[in-house]
Amino acid sequence: MIRSIKILMLALVVAVVWPSPKAEAFDPVTIAILAPVAMRVAKVASPYIIRGLLNSGKCMLKMGKDVLEFFYFPMGICQMSFGWPWNGFRPGLRNVIKGCIAPGKLVFHSLLLPVYMIGIELNI
Repeated sequence: MIRSIKILMLALVVAVVWPSPKAEAFDPVTIAILAPVAMRVAKVASPYIIRGLLNSGKCMLKMGKDVLEFFYFPMGICQMSFGWPWNGFRPGLRNVIKGCIAPGKLVFHSLLLPVYMIGIELNI
């Protein structure tokens, strides 16, 4: 325990005392030459970038819905345990199943995010 604390203290001292590398800028002439080319490339690519952002936003909304579906599980547990005398067991069981499926849907939609970015829309 004491050895690990000593190693951590040594690492902190070295990180604080050790000089950080200096940042170096590009040559101003290179920047002046490449700036007009970069502007033309940005104008050509902007519709594709905007379309990709919109498509990924749609997928993010689906992922947000999946995150909110996590709360079906505790709600279903409460419905099953407190609502069984008033026929609340079946809707509670349905909510528990939805809550158990939600993490898998979230993983699936997060893996499909690059596919949505390029414009292939899967209705799953």
